[in-house]
Amino acid sequence: MAQQALDAMVNYISGGMANLHGMFGTSQATDELLEEGRRGMADFLNCQPQEVAFGQNMTSLAFAIARSLGGFIQPGDEILVTEIDHRANVDPWVTLAKDRGAVVKFIPVNPETFTLELNQLDKLLTTRTKLVAVSMSSNVTGTVTPVEDIIRRAKAVNALVVLDAVHAAPHLPIDFQALGADILFCSAYKFFGPHLGIAVVSAALFEQLPVYKLAPAPAHIPDKLETGTQNHEAIAGLLGALDFIQTLGTGATRKQRLRTAMEAIEKQEVEQALMLEEFLQNLPPVRLYRAPTDTRKTPTLAFTLDGVNSRDAAAWFADNYNMCIAHGHFYASTMADKLQVNELGGWLRIGLAPYNTPEEIELFKTALLAFIDIHYKP
Repeated sequence: MAQQALDAMVNYISGGMANLHGMFGTSQATDELLEEGRRGMADFLNCQPQEVAFGQNMTSLAFAIARSLGGFIQPGDEILVTEIDHRANVDPWVTLAKDRGAVVKFIPVNPETFTLELNQLDKLLTTRTKLVAVSMSSNVTGTVTPVEDIIRRAKAVNALVVLDAVHAAPHLPIDFQALGADILFCSAYKFFGPHLGIAVVSAALFEQLPVYKLAPAPAHIPDKLETGTQNHEAIAGLLGALDFIQTLGTGATRKQRLRTAMEAIEKQEVEQALMLEEFLQNLPPVRLYRAPTDTRKTPTLAFTLDGVNSRDAAAWFADNYNMCIAHGHFYASTMADKLQVNELGGWLRIGLAPYNTPEEIELFKTALLAFIDIHYKP
């Protein structure tokens, strides 16, 4: 978490946190905090403030929206998801399909390139397709999905499009209006803030959503999706995180600074990830799950080590080098099953952020070579 996010949370709490719509100062400050949080996300994602709703996390928001879409889906309709996605952008829509008697289809992941087999899209998309859910980038392999093409083709059959941008938001500039999707999810903890889910729903669709809510609660957007009292201190932290990102960009407005910052972040991270990619590809015990050179990717690299359980390897890096290297299927369980990595405890996954340094990359290389020397040399 960026220091600006931490400071913003502490300042809000210590300054007298309060609930909304009161006649006293701290309540009115919280009202303004929520509206500024929406404006901040609107600048970050290029959407309208009234299209931004906050919630516990992406998964909870996705299930709530899926439930509200029930009336849009009829028996025999089709919902299209992918094999590469985190299950948070699969199971809400699979559950919706089950509840409504719809058919679920999967866009397959290519087991060699770790990209979606979009050559099958014309066969999978039909006049009965009502919703297409796809991630902007894989939270395991870092593969960036060409969502513009998917959105265009989905709209040709009048399907709604849901984008999971949880993994993309900290690495790529995002323009919701230009993309033309209907729903987008992200999470503040991924871009240097606290745990907070964010849903962006196009106003035209949002107005139509019959969400489950308490009778006295607001019926207008975006408030109608925000059940109960929100995590106001987390929204303060979100704004602090956006303040941090701004410091990495240039421009006269917050929107300009956020956009140029994300462009600069992607450029730096691509260069650093290439250093790691070339290193990992040349180590015999390592299998790197990385898309081809001409595929856009985030600086997220997943790999396995021959004959070594990923959990044991992750523990070794933590114990010997104090390195925070994750392991498992990362909820991309469909792809994990297809690639048969679960028998080794899933993948090891490393990722880069703007605060990572070349020295840290070199330390990881040293650590991995030491691990290989211990575990593979006779």
